[in-house]
Amino acid sequence: MSIAEIAEVLGGTKIFKGTVTNSDDLATSIRAGFPATIINVLADRLTMHRADVAKRLGIPQRTLTRRLSQHARLTTDESDRAARMARIIALTVEVLGSNEKASSWLRTPNRALGGNAPIDEIGTDPGYRSVEDVLYAIAYGMYS
Repeated sequence: MSIAEIAEVLGGTKIFKGTVTNSDDLATSIRAGFPATIINVLADRLTMHRADVAKRLGIPQRTLTRRLSQHARLTTDESDRAARMARIIALTVEVLGSNEKASSWLRTPNRALGGNAPIDEIGTDPGYRSVEDVLYAIAYGMYS
């Protein structure tokens, strides 16, 4: 999976002013803060309500509503968590083959994750790595 694929999950050229093709481009965008509308893009990808996505990124509903109405940006930490979520989405699509399958898999409880849904595990680095490990195991035929 490439940085360009992660950028595409985040909305591609609709969100980013220039092309995001490498880690430096993505890091610069994260430091500047993603536009708050990125929450809507991720929610569409996951077929979830934007409030649920915001909650998983640690953004209170009132804060999100205010930022959306003011066309504000996310903080660096929130943008970093959004990029992490986008990376998992891109990896899941790559492993499972479609956005629909990826969205369903991310929202479904998984035995390999202690019965938790993968989307609920990616809020921390250890949880993110666990989800990534499960996806790589699926890719190499260890799980179905």
